[in-house]
Amino acid sequence: MPVLAAVLLVFPVTATAFAAQDHAQHQHHGTHEMPAPPEKTSEDALETDHSQMDHTQMDHGDHKPARPQNPSANAESGPIRAADAIWGADAMRPSREALYREHGNMQVFWFQGDRAEYRARAGHDGYLWDAQGYYGGDINKFWFKSEGEGSFGEAVEDAEVQALYSRAIAPFWDVQAGVRQDLAGPWRTHAVFGVQGIAPYMFEVDAAAFLSDKGNLTARIEAEYDQRLTQKLIVQPRIETNLSAQDIPELSIGAGIDNVELGLRLRYEITPEFAPYIGVEQEWKLSRSRNFVRAEGEDASVTNYVVGARFWF
Repeated sequence: MPVLAAVLLVFPVTATAFAAQDHAQHQHHGTHEMPAPPEKTSEDALETDHSQMDHTQMDHGDHKPARPQNPSANAESGPIRAADAIWGADAMRPSREALYREHGNMQVFWFQGDRAEYRARAGHDGYLWDAQGYYGGDINKFWFKSEGEGSFGEAVEDAEVQALYSRAIAPFWDVQAGVRQDLAGPWRTHAVFGVQGIAPYMFEVDAAAFLSDKGNLTARIEAEYDQRLTQKLIVQPRIETNLSAQDIPELSIGAGIDNVELGLRLRYEITPEFAPYIGVEQEWKLSRSRNFVRAEGEDASVTNYVVGARFWF
């Protein structure tokens, strides 16, 4: 028992000493200094600085020129020259003038053979041409036209040329004025006034009044429409009517509606600039004009089967 008591007495003291020594050792190891971190490079410094920046104050969008803080309330509503409300008319004027010089006053030449065709009909087969073109800008143009027809082996029945000043008065519409010269039959010169353009539903319209040097007043209205069946196949209905304010016996023209031509052509665009076609056209002489042609032994109604080509450049 004395021995056991001595052991128990000694053990707590020894255990306490070992625990204290072990705790001291842990404290000693815990106070060792860690190796110093490597010095920051310039790239690391940039990354650090970037990470500490306030991104809410940065504009990460596309670079745009500075603009006034308080533009007009209507500046971006879409009116013409809205940029003037933001930048000012003086600042925008050089850009507007440069745009006009480079694109707004370009002079263009255009020529189209609308109809160049062979006409098979009862009696003598014939031919017809109808061409027009212009030179000028968007607003002002010099416009020229020519058309005529006849029968093979005979003199040309009708032929004319027109020289016109054309001015745009609305989108797709021009008003035209000039002179027309007849080249077949009685030699006559006409003053011309008309309009040409595209009506709603894409009808191409050409209407003009003619006052001859003999005092005769006549008019002509033409309309045609292109309906695409495929990318290259197009059907074109066409109507033309001529009117007169008085009888012109030497030209077999009676007062009122002189004639009506109604045609249908089917063309194939080999290229947009060249398209052969086939078709049929019916012509009727009406009112007093019908009496004139019958008195000359001609038919008042003629059917033409046509083969031709349309081209432009």
